[in-house]
Amino acid sequence: MKLLTLISLLFFCVHMNAQKKETAIKEVTQTSYNYIDTFYKVDTTLAYKSVHKDLRKVGWWYDTKKNAYSGALEMPFDRLIGLAKRWNVKGDQVNESSPREVKVLEVSDKIAVTKVTAVWGIDYLNMVHTDDGWKIINIVWQSKPKFSLNK
Repeated sequence: MKLLTLISLLFFCVHMNAQKKETAIKEVTQTSYNYIDTFYKVDTTLAYKSVHKDLRKVGWWYDTKKNAYSGALEMPFDRLIGLAKRWNVKGDQVNESSPREVKVLEVSDKIAVTKVTAVWGIDYLNMVHTDDGWKIINIVWQSKPKFSLNK
């Protein structure tokens, strides 16, 4: 009887951890889509839901006229909200064929990393699990890459 109880308990623990893992992956994926849709849908409520107030975002934009990347462009949370309010307000920045991809690279019980591909380029999102759910705390981005390991 003790063996059966031990096996049942072990199965229950493994099953619970698998459920937590699948839930975390689903939530991290949704948080990443919320980030893209903050801009695509001009919906800042998604940013308030998914982006940490202590956000640090840094990236590089390729200027075709100068044939060079910009210097590091930094964007704290309040500037992200400001950009999201105006970037696609006319609805001319994205269409049905615009990329909207999320690739989950790592999920653990406290931190996660995803790669998003959007019309502007690629972003790597570092997340932290908080009492309010998964929040994006760091973003490193660049405009559309000239090459990539995965392409």
